[in-house]
Amino acid sequence: MKVKVDLLKYEKELYTQGYKLICGTDEAGRGPLVGPVVAGAVILPVNYNLEGLNDSKQLSAKKREEFYDIIMRDAISVGIGIVDNHKIDEINILEASRLAMNIAIDNLKVKPDYILTDAMKLQREVPVLPIIHGDALSLSIAAASVIAKVTRDRLMEELDQKYPMYEFKNHKGYPTKRHLELMKKYGIIKEYRVTYKPVKELLKGSSSNEEK
Repeated sequence: MKVKVDLLKYEKELYTQGYKLICGTDEAGRGPLVGPVVAGAVILPVNYNLEGLNDSKQLSAKKREEFYDIIMRDAISVGIGIVDNHKIDEINILEASRLAMNIAIDNLKVKPDYILTDAMKLQREVPVLPIIHGDALSLSIAAASVIAKVTRDRLMEELDQKYPMYEFKNHKGYPTKRHLELMKKYGIIKEYRVTYKPVKELLKGSSSNEEK
């Protein structure tokens, strides 16, 4: 039998210490070969409960969309941070994820007094607690993961309209077998992350073919 996790465990401990504006933050899009990494930052009301909310990876796309609307309506504040593929190539995906989280927190309309992250260390003027698997252990981080994932998926659907032949709406830029086939067929567009191995190898292969 699966033990039910209290997703407000961390938040409740902080409430007893006097913290009320607790921000959860998480990112989506570390693994894809194309597009930005997106972070969400969410401050939920004290003792807020949303039945069924969990790590966005555990939810269906339809459920994520439903929760996105509820979180946007109910949260004290929501911030979003977007870091494009060029910046990812420049500073690496870990630092780009950190930057996206910091941007998302800075975009909150209300300043948090404590920050919970999904295993990411951040330098902020308020206390930060990185929690391993935080998106499955904290409601605030789970909410941020939904905001980040839905926002990124929507950006990839926009990219799909621009480049329908790559089928971005289906694989969201992740290196699926189908995506790799289409990438080889149609080539590398400017939204690709050129430091990622499959993209780098394809570019290397095409440049050596040109030299022949």
